[in-house]
This record gives sequence, C-alpha cells and structure tokens, in this order.
Amino acid sequence: MTDTTPPVPPVPPPAPDAITPPQPNPYAAPAQPNPYAQPNPYAQPVPYGAPGYSYAPRTNTLAIVGFILSFFVSIAGIICGHIALSQIKRTGEGGRGLALAGVIIGYVLTGFWVLYFVFIIVVIAISASQGYSSYSS
Repeated sequence: MTDTTPPVPPVPPPAPDAITPPQPNPYAAPAQPNPYAQPNPYAQPVPYGAPGYSYAPRTNTLAIVGFILSFFVSIAGIICGHIALSQIKRTGEGGRGLALAGVIIGYVLTGFWVLYFVFIIVVIAISASQGYSSYSS
C-alpha cells in the first residue's frame, strides 16, 4: 500500500518581531519604585564589609592644640605642631594642614615678637643715650 496523504506544507518562519522582544525606550523616564511595597522578608542582609561610605581619618589632637596655641603662646604652638607632624607621618592620621598652620603661624608670630622686643630695646637705648636734660633755664 501506498500512502496517499498529501505532503505537509513547510511552516513559514516567524515574523522578526516575534523573535526579539521589544526594546525599552532609552529616553523614557526611569521607573519609580512602589512607595507602598513591603520589604522582602527573605532578602539577604547587607554584610558589614559592604562597600559604602568611608570615614575620614582621625584628626591628630596635637595638631588642633598646636594650631590654637600658636595664636596665644607661639613657642608652644611650634613645639606641638612639630610633634603632631611627626605623629601624623608615623600613624597616618589626619590634621597635617592644621599642624603645618600651627607651626607656620607660631614662627611668624615669634618673629614679630622678636622684632617688637628689638624695637623696644633700641628705643630705650636711644632715649637713654640722650641723657637727662632739664628744660629749666
């Protein structure tokens, strides 16, 4: 016996739109999250070491003290500033700018005090060399 059924016609290929899903509009506004949505109770917690915000290094206390003292007691500001700079270099703490400012301001104000005292000594020496004079004739 021979088979008398007609041959099956070939299936046409699907339309191109049926193969690829539609692409989202790149110029559309981003989707907003639902403000009324409940948190997922099965979500994994964020680990402690997750990348995020990092803290600034601690500021060296002697740098702050040296900066403040440089305005009132210049020599103490210079000493504290130098000690703070060496500690900052060794430990990696913050406050290098404060320590440098304390040292620089301390040296500048010490220089002004030295010039002031030299000026006072010169004025006293000049007035002492004039001698005592009486204006009575």
